[in-house]
Amino acid sequence: MAQKMDLKTFVMNILNGVATGVVVVLIPGALLSEIFKALVGSFPQLTIVLNALTMSNSLMGVVCGISIGMRFKFTPIETFSLGLATHLASGSVIFKDGIMTMNGTGDIINMIITATVGVAVIMLIGSKLKSFSLLVIPPLLLAVVGVCGLLMYPYVSQITTWIGLGVKQLMALQPVVMSVLLAEVFSLLILSPITTVGIALAVSLAGLGSGAANLGICAAGFGYAIMGWGVNSRGTSLAIFLGSPKMALPVVARNFKTFLPIAANAFVLGILGYFFNVQGTPMSAGFGISGLVGPINHINLAPGGWTGSNILVGLLLFIVAPVVLAGLFKYIFTKIIPVVSESDYQLDL
Repeated sequence: MAQKMDLKTFVMNILNGVATGVVVVLIPGALLSEIFKALVGSFPQLTIVLNALTMSNSLMGVVCGISIGMRFKFTPIETFSLGLATHLASGSVIFKDGIMTMNGTGDIINMIITATVGVAVIMLIGSKLKSFSLLVIPPLLLAVVGVCGLLMYPYVSQITTWIGLGVKQLMALQPVVMSVLLAEVFSLLILSPITTVGIALAVSLAGLGSGAANLGICAAGFGYAIMGWGVNSRGTSLAIFLGSPKMALPVVARNFKTFLPIAANAFVLGILGYFFNVQGTPMSAGFGISGLVGPINHINLAPGGWTGSNILVGLLLFIVAPVVLAGLFKYIFTKIIPVVSESDYQLDL
């Protein structure tokens, strides 16, 4: 059973638990989805793997809930009950006409709210139940905390809609300004509980705007990976941009100044995206380099398709430029203008 703790530790346990859950769920798809989509036409037997990747995404709620429970050192009963409640409230579970389906990852904000309430309930009464824990905790968390979270979901998910309306206003600006601002906005959104894919779909973000959004996410992914290269394990650093920069959420929450080098990176990439006319679709926006979704869709939409020049631009804009700029701004913001240090980017996963 978890002991009493200060508010900062409580919050960081929640955020670190979510970060771990997110990367566990998204990494399989990030590494395998585009490869298997390309192969499934010739080998339809591989469809089962794509189905498994879809299932993984839809289980983000339960994985995040269990991950949070482990952070608080809850018992297995408490941990699994928290996972069930968080999953129910995620919004990925859909009940219609007596049939239950799962779709998408769900709303991370609602997961965090529900898990926080669940943790508070367990910490309040868990130690008092003793041998009755099995009879009380699972139904209490699922039927009360989980259901309340599910009832909140339509209202909490409106936050994404409101942010989408703001993003939609940016799409009416002059192209180079739009590209820079969308790169900045999406580089920040990918580091928050907001779903970038949901925002892109909500406003039908396509063309140059979609490309700029993906470049902003690349700025965040490569930026946080390289800024923390010396203090995080190689696997953690690679997972940040291969899976999702969202796993760096605890770093941003702990010290927002860590976003400054990423903002500078996104600014330059937004300009480059405009000059090289980087493209994307509403379905590809919000992924960045993850699963190679961003560069593959740009090459598909570029005039001429898979030509040598288009492939070269894709590699330069989505990989080379973000890495070079991340190294440059790491030097600037840790040496020339020392507002952050490498230790600020350490992740506790």
